[in-house]
Order: sequence, then C-alpha cells, then structure tokens
Amino acid sequence: MKKINIIKTFLLCAATTFVACSEDYFDVNTPSNTATVEQLRMQDLIAPVIHSTMEGQRSAELSFGNYVQNFVSTGGGAAGQTSASGLWSQVYLYVLPNLQVVKAKAAETGANHIDAVADILIAANIGIATDTWDNIPYSDASGGPDNNFPTFDTQESIYTEIFTLLDGAIAKLNGADDSGFVLGSSDLIYGGDIDKWLRAAYSLKARYQLHLVNKGVVSAADVLATAQNGFTSNEDNFAMYYDDQRINPWYSAEILARSTGNLSNDIASQIVSSMNGDYYPFEGGVVEIDPRLPLFAENGDEAEYKGFVSGGAGVAPDGTDANARFRTDGFYTSIDSPLMLITYAEVEFIKAEAAFLANGGTTTSVGSNAAAYTAYMNGIAASMDMYGVDGTDYMADGAIDVGETALSLHHIMKEKYIHNFLNPETFVDYRRYDFSDDVFTGLEIRSEEETSDAEFSGQWFRRANYPATELNRNEANVLANQVDPVVPVWWDE
Repeated sequence: MKKINIIKTFLLCAATTFVACSEDYFDVNTPSNTATVEQLRMQDLIAPVIHSTMEGQRSAELSFGNYVQNFVSTGGGAAGQTSASGLWSQVYLYVLPNLQVVKAKAAETGANHIDAVADILIAANIGIATDTWDNIPYSDASGGPDNNFPTFDTQESIYTEIFTLLDGAIAKLNGADDSGFVLGSSDLIYGGDIDKWLRAAYSLKARYQLHLVNKGVVSAADVLATAQNGFTSNEDNFAMYYDDQRINPWYSAEILARSTGNLSNDIASQIVSSMNGDYYPFEGGVVEIDPRLPLFAENGDEAEYKGFVSGGAGVAPDGTDANARFRTDGFYTSIDSPLMLITYAEVEFIKAEAAFLANGGTTTSVGSNAAAYTAYMNGIAASMDMYGVDGTDYMADGAIDVGETALSLHHIMKEKYIHNFLNPETFVDYRRYDFSDDVFTGLEIRSEEETSDAEFSGQWFRRANYPATELNRNEANVLANQVDPVVPVWWDE
C-alpha cells in the first residue's frame, strides 16, 4: 500500500494557517500574522481537512469502541453516555469551514477534480456526524455571523445530501479538468491520484447505501451495483499514515499513556473471543488463534489470549484473569501506524452482506450463493494481506471455509467486525442488526452492575448526546432534537 508522508505537507500548512470557524459555523477565522483566505491555495487547505477528517474518525471510535466491545477502560471499566465532542469539533470547526473555502476557490478556477474531492470529504464527515447524532446542522449552517443559531436537518435529508454529493463527485471525476490545479502531496490519502478518489466515492456510497437496506430505502442489489465500482485492492485503502515526527494518536493514547500510568484501554472480550477460538472453535487442529490477533493485542507471557469484560474488574468471560492489552508495536499502535476510513476488505464484506441479503438471507438463515461466498472469502484474504499475515491455514479451517451452503450472516459480520477493529463503522453495523447475538456471536448487554450509567441499564446506547458547547450556544435547536441516547436514529427505527 502506498504510504503518504504527512510531515512535509503539515510544515507547509503551519506556515499558513488552519482555516477554522470560531463560535460560528463556517465563519472563516483569520488570526493576525497568518495568511488570509485569499492567500491560501486549495492545496493548503486540503491537507489539514484530511487530517481532521481522520482524527474525527478516531474521536468517534474513542466514544463508541467500548459500545462495540473493541476495548474497555483499564481494568474493565464500562462506558456511559457520550457526547462525542471531539468529532463535533473536527467536523464543524475544522473540516466543513475549510471545505467551503476549497469549493469556492475550485469554482473560481474550474478545478473540478479538487471540487469533487471536497464533496467526497463533506459526504464522509456529515455521514459520520449524522450516524453519531441523527439530526445535525447542515443546510442552515453556512451563514456565519448572520446565523448563529442554525436549525438541524433530519437524518433522512442528510442521507439524501450524502448521495447527491457522492454522485456529483463521481460525475466530476469522470469528467475533464483542464484547470491545471492538482493536489499532489497535499493529498494525504492518495497523493493526487484521481482514479483512487473515484473508487473511494463509489466505496463510500456503497457503505451508506448499505445502512439503508434494512430500512427498505435502498435494495441490496443497488449496493452490489455500486460496490462493483469501488476499491479493487489494498492499494485503494483510504488510509493516512504517521511517522516518527508526527506520531500516531493511538500510540500516544494507549502505549505511551500506559507506560506512564495514565488512563488507557484494554482489549475487550468480544473481539478477543471472536479471534481466539472461543466463539468459533477452529476445526483443523492447525490454527490456534486468528493470525491478526497478535497485531491488535499482547498478552504478556500467557499462552492464551483472554479479553476484558466491560465492568468486570479485570476478568475474562470465564471469570479468570484477563490479559489482552493493546500491542506495543501493533498495526494501529505503532508510531507510524495509519488511521483508516474505509478499506478494500470492507468493500468486499459489503458485497458479501449485500449478496447474502439479495439472495433472501436473514439474520438466522443458512446458505447463500456464489457471489456472497466469494466476496466473503475475498474480504478475509484482503484483510490478511492488509495486516501482512499469512492467512492460508486460517482461511482453510472449517470454522472459516464453511462453504456456500453453510454460510450465515454471522460469518460475514464476524469477519467484518475483526477487520474493522478500531473503525467506528462497527457501531453502525451493531445498530443495523439491533445488537443481535445471532449476527454478532457472543454479544451480551452490560448488566446493571457493569454499567456506569444506571439510568439506562440493560439498554444499548444508539447515539451520542449533542456536545455541551453546542447546547450552550444553540440551546433551542439542540433541545428540539435531543433525545435519550438509547433511542434509535432514523435509519435504525
């Protein structure tokens, strides 16, 4: 996979400014001794926008990774309600204001391809925002000082806008651009490769279409048709890499924090039990654990990986001591590790799920067609390749290579869950299937003793609260849209 070095571009951006709004949406802030909006190039703005987009993804995972049992706070602490305020700040203070400026400059110069990239980034950001909070400010949020109290758009209308943006981006990327403006190294994802951005647009569209299949708004066949134009290899992965000068935030938060005794997280039982043979016992006598597990976690000198139970004070599901902690030099927890938005393997799992559903599959049905099974196995192979492990024995084991006639939805979703470790998209998957243990084997709700929020004990959280900062400055509109965090968002109703 091509790695884009983020340092050189950020030194350039540091010499100018991060264009951001202060207290108001889309109000461009130009502090003294920094460049003005007029002096900034589109390329100067795209790099910090991409960086904030990826940091926003991580902020969402920090809020929801406990909900989907990727990790728990040190020793097994359970999570309560969240406002996901870090994501809100990235989207509304750093991403959307900059992209408004990029689009204005692109319109002036005829830079259609840069305009398309901006649309893809807008779609990705309002997509994760609406999946997090349901209704969000958007269409009424561009007035700056002329409108300090924007109303909120419904999630249904936001999804319509997502598809409009992505379809528009696809059309522009398929068209000519004679402007002479290119992104080059300021593009921290693809280095200015427009073909990869085109496949990213299709991949994101397939992801958001899949969210609406169970709602009955989009057909599984439509998802398949879109995904066919998406990523074709791990070279297409939407990934941003760090290096030893600008270090990966998971490394900072989990490895450095743990070494200094500060608050960090441990690996949860759900992800470990899905990978160590507990929930899916290996059958061939060759495989003992999923070869990807040692890239996520380490377990000291113990032979067996045991994940932490949320609220379980350091125990594994069987009551023995848990031992799985973030790996010091793991795939996501090394100094130069990437942050991922969407990958080729996920697109293959999207195809597998869509084909399974299009073939009449349900949450409990057994058996599907060649299209679903091929995509399922391709997704696993792509995941093994991305993580750089030999998956030959794993993929040949009878617990994995179940065949078309025995394929169930839980096989597909288990592999997607593992592959998308630390990706907030998993929280969407859990909600789409109502936290079903038919689909996510072994999944259990936290007990009253395990929860840190007794008000909603025994209920799954399904959304974030709006941040306190937004409540303070836009109280009427926030209160008009705020509901309990256990209430489903629109596509989950």
